[in-house]
Amino acid sequence: MAYNSEEIERKWEHRWEEEKTYRTDIHDFSKPKYYVLDMFPYPSGAGLHVGHVEGYSATDALARFKRANGFNVLHPIGFDSFGLPAEQYSIKNNKHPGPFTDANIANFIRQLKRCGFSYDWDRVIKTSDPSYYKFTQKIFLMMLKKGLAFYAERPVNYCPQLGTVLANEEVIDGKSERGGYPVIRVPMNQWMLKITAYADKLLKGLDTVDWPSSTEQMQRNWI
Repeated sequence: MAYNSEEIERKWEHRWEEEKTYRTDIHDFSKPKYYVLDMFPYPSGAGLHVGHVEGYSATDALARFKRANGFNVLHPIGFDSFGLPAEQYSIKNNKHPGPFTDANIANFIRQLKRCGFSYDWDRVIKTSDPSYYKFTQKIFLMMLKKGLAFYAERPVNYCPQLGTVLANEEVIDGKSERGGYPVIRVPMNQWMLKITAYADKLLKGLDTVDWPSSTEQMQRNWI
């Protein structure tokens, strides 16, 4: 009898979902805790690509390894649904970003479950949800009250076609990473954060992480 991968995989996918196999028990204090967090994907494309699967497979293997070694593992997933990528994808397809992004998220979840990743599906978040971004707004207000946020004119990378400011990392050879549109440098009033106030602390913190030397040096150069 031939092995029916589709049938077997579906069977276990449904069983894991019904039994909530990978739900984290926050009341279990008998085991040491371990937190495995993935970088949330942008739900702006047609679905997962091989880069997602490559990265998530590594962290999923770590989460499973820690569970097998007696840890109470929290392995959540979410979707970075705010910002330019989701907006531009919606404009391109002439659909409102709200329901369109929700449909993309549903497709991402379907694909992630088909991959068999051991996420706690009771903890899924999306950054465009008011219940989430109210906390980022609160953090900004706290920084403003502490004098860590200020309004000033600074030169920025502006893309007229996209109608937004881009980070240096989003500009390649004078063009936007997304779309390949021309980018110009213009002065603009904007909110700034005094990251420099924590430069020494950030540099010192790099001594405590086990990162490749090239990654660590990149962070030092950025700081």
